Amino acid sequence: MDIIVENLTKKYGTQKAIDNISFKVKTGEILGFLGPNGAGKTTTMKVLITFLIPDEGNIRIGEFNVIDQPEKIKRHIGYLSENNPLYSEMPVIDYLKYTAELYGLPKSKIKNRILEMINICGLQGEKHKNIGELSKGYQQRVGLAQALIHDPEVLILDEPTAGLDPNQIIEIRELIKKIGKEKTVLLSSHILAEVEATCDRIMIINKGKIVADGTAKDLRKHAQGKEILQVTIEDSDKNDVFKNLQELKTVSLVDFIPGKESTFEIQSNPETSSRRSIFKLCVDNGWTLTEMTVFETKLEDIFRELTMN
Repeated sequence: MDIIVENLTKKYGTQKAIDNISFKVKTGEILGFLGPNGAGKTTTMKVLITFLIPDEGNIRIGEFNVIDQPEKIKRHIGYLSENNPLYSEMPVIDYLKYTAELYGLPKSKIKNRILEMINICGLQGEKHKNIGELSKGYQQRVGLAQALIHDPEVLILDEPTAGLDPNQIIEIRELIKKIGKEKTVLLSSHILAEVEATCDRIMIINKGKIVADGTAKDLRKHAQGKEILQVTIEDSDKNDVFKNLQELKTVSLVDFIPGKESTFEIQSNPETSSRRSIFKLCVDNGWTLTEMTVFETKLEDIFRELTMN
């Protein structure tokens, strides 16, 4: 079941929390939804789960329209909110039974469905414990289990690993990847490594607008289109090298690297490589080129560049 968003706008007073955005998430795809605080991520998700009514736009979950058919949409969506509100005094198995009943599952199917969720979410040893006795990681597993109890085609996850330790993050990440093979998943997070490791595609939103959409590889490829090199050139005067590097037509910026004698960071012009021209410069001047390393643009750098303004 696909998520299709067309020209979505949502205002709070005169401020646009979401400003005319459009995107699609296909069945079997995990989309990472990135953005700084206040960018519009949570507002978008609340519109998708029919908690908020959009001011403009058309939003469909499969064949259903968010505005006209909210009750039908709720049957097909599983939602895990950032705060993951749970009834801490209830045993896990009782809580899952309660949520299954709320979703209207037939009584004849509830027991088997609970056992299935306990198995999928790794809650076998915790099922009879009160939720308040569980670690944060296991509480997140309970949150995922309740979001999945009615077997929704679409899963909306808002900061699913918030507050977890590194081991718990890996466990929840692997669980989401496993679930995502059969469902449509929209995952909001500000943890870039998590999104890159878990998601098939990344969408970045800033000030209510989509500023990037693609795979991590695509985003790196299109990030300014600039090649960044670390180059060490010996048997030469570093100031003379610096001056000559700056004069290369393919180079846009040259910097000394502090603490590293004769090592430079070189940024090429957009869609251009400076490697051949640097090598030729060294040959022509009799300099020894001992290092030329291409730096891969980090997702953090791309995020910062797209959301600083």
